[in-house]
Amino acid sequence: MDPSVPPQQNLHPALAGPISPALTETGIHFSLYSEHATAVELCLFETASSAKESQRIALEKGADSVWRAHVPNLRTGCLYGYRVHGPYRPAEGHRFNPSKVLVDPCAKALGRTLQWHEALQSVPPGTSDQDDQPPNMQDSAPYAPLSKVIDTSFDWDDDRPPAIPWEETVIYEAHVKGMTQQHPDIPEHLRGTYAGLASEPVLAHLKRLGITAIELLPVHQIADEYHLHKNGLTNYWGYNPLLFFAPDVRFAGQKDSDPVSEFKQMVRAFHQAGIEVILDMVFNHTAEGDLHGPTVAFRGIDNAVYYRTDPDHPARYTNLTGCGNTFNLHHPQARQLVLGALRYWVEEMHVDGFRLDLAVTVGRGRESFEPEGNFFKSIQDDPVLSRIKWIAEPWDLGPDGYQLSNFPNGWSEWNDQYRQTIRKFWRGDPHQTQSLTKRVSGSHDLFGSRGRPPHSSINYISSHDGFTLQDGVTYEHKHNEANGENNRDGHDGNDSCNYGVEGPSDDPDLNALRQQQKRNLLATLLLSAGTPMISGGDEIGRSQQGNNNAYCQDNPITWYDWNLNADQKSFLDFARYAIQLRKRYPLTRTSWQWFQADGHTIDPYGHESIDAPCLGCVSSGDVSLLILWNQGDQNCDVNLPGNSRNWKMLLDTSAPLKTDTLTSGKSLKTLNIAPRSLKVLTLVE
Repeated sequence: MDPSVPPQQNLHPALAGPISPALTETGIHFSLYSEHATAVELCLFETASSAKESQRIALEKGADSVWRAHVPNLRTGCLYGYRVHGPYRPAEGHRFNPSKVLVDPCAKALGRTLQWHEALQSVPPGTSDQDDQPPNMQDSAPYAPLSKVIDTSFDWDDDRPPAIPWEETVIYEAHVKGMTQQHPDIPEHLRGTYAGLASEPVLAHLKRLGITAIELLPVHQIADEYHLHKNGLTNYWGYNPLLFFAPDVRFAGQKDSDPVSEFKQMVRAFHQAGIEVILDMVFNHTAEGDLHGPTVAFRGIDNAVYYRTDPDHPARYTNLTGCGNTFNLHHPQARQLVLGALRYWVEEMHVDGFRLDLAVTVGRGRESFEPEGNFFKSIQDDPVLSRIKWIAEPWDLGPDGYQLSNFPNGWSEWNDQYRQTIRKFWRGDPHQTQSLTKRVSGSHDLFGSRGRPPHSSINYISSHDGFTLQDGVTYEHKHNEANGENNRDGHDGNDSCNYGVEGPSDDPDLNALRQQQKRNLLATLLLSAGTPMISGGDEIGRSQQGNNNAYCQDNPITWYDWNLNADQKSFLDFARYAIQLRKRYPLTRTSWQWFQADGHTIDPYGHESIDAPCLGCVSSGDVSLLILWNQGDQNCDVNLPGNSRNWKMLLDTSAPLKTDTLTSGKSLKTLNIAPRSLKVLTLVE
């Protein structure tokens, strides 16, 4: 049909449920929310390679600002987009441009990825940053991402959520591709895919390690930024969302396969293994960026609804994220879209929880962060969303953007103060003892004031963002040259130490020290009250060659190397043992008694300044553990608390898996701790 055909008159009555393409017995019902549009056209494409649409069908606007049309005789596999007409008045926040084909925000699958071309840009190439720039009128149809109608039905069999209590949760943060791309035991055609991640070698590794939840870096559909495209790089991490509902086609096994079914098969396999699936979701910004970015979705659908703009200068985007725009969850429609996406991932995709990137942004009202605001209240009141796990990255780049411990009850939060303290303590920094006692015993100073339990603190030593555990004991400076930004990107302060040599070394003594420090860091993480999160690959010594911002490195810099040397195998054994030790001696209902090497009691919240390189504690709960720390470079004798007792050694980081040694206790009042090590003992009655 010629694109100039008259509007389709056979409109289907409004359908209940979310605004999205809906299969009916006679065809497909399409709908799109746009409050300020003057006309909306559905564009149907024959194939993914089509340079223009084969049909344009006008949608009719309802009183609810939803534009609808029913198209008979269409079935699954249909490729489509929208052209949305309306005012182009940036000074009023409006940037409608019908020369741009727009993807459906509610699409469950992407039918064609974004093909970078200047026709996608919102303003003409080379335009300045002035507010009143004209629109780019080049037609984007040959290059725009397209939506795809799919049948989302799936036989879940008897799938049930593992429902692991927070107190028993051990999180493993991973990237779908990075974990599997070089795994020798995974068939080559499955490497880097949802199916590869759910393969038996990965499941066996995680189960033997003792992981209870895998937290995946973003798997909702993204688009690469233009500056990465022109430099031959990609947004590997995925923090640049295009679609909130659709699983990313990057991780589908075959070119024409169904990523939705593959994702569901992956979730089912993890659940069968007793492992929860948590998704890292990005609702704080979108891939459209600033005014120089592409117009492929929300900007063209209704810019004034979906993006935050400066109230005094609506042509300017409010940039709370550092990514050029900020998604406007203060608007009810934008908020409902996000809530609908979250419910979809739980109800249809069976995920068990979410970690929200830059979560302060999604919790902001018109100005400030609102922990009791509409977004959080909607989750709390929702019968589906209120029963799953919620994790916040508790900061953004806006005013008062650091909000650690200020999220509502029921949320857990990434605790960067934990990471900084533990890294600095084991690096040997002075004045870290008092902070260590607080972080290890559950960060009560942060989370306890409102009665929030210790599991509210997500404790971590490393994550996708920053040095890996291996690099944290190998490099003192970032080495991000491969990112093409002259090493200007990434954090400069990493609280790391190379112990005398920058980078890998052949010195056996140096390598032994680095291995011991890794054992100290990981053991401390797993002996702390709170929820531990392990960055994927740390257990096998994964290195990124000193790159602490490897977001654009889809190559061996970020892929796991499964060819383990003797040190890596030894550390993997240690990691398995340390996690099992945590499970055997859970840190629930635990009180903590701290003391210095001379036996003097430490009050973590007292006014006395504590700067002791060697200290200990007794954690008393269902079982009592004695834990002794020595951050110094000299041996230290520690006076043990109480009367002489029999203590069984459970862990000694001064040597790999030096455990299960019974320490005589009849006259034992002191215990020697090797330099830069910790010991864990349990009382033998």
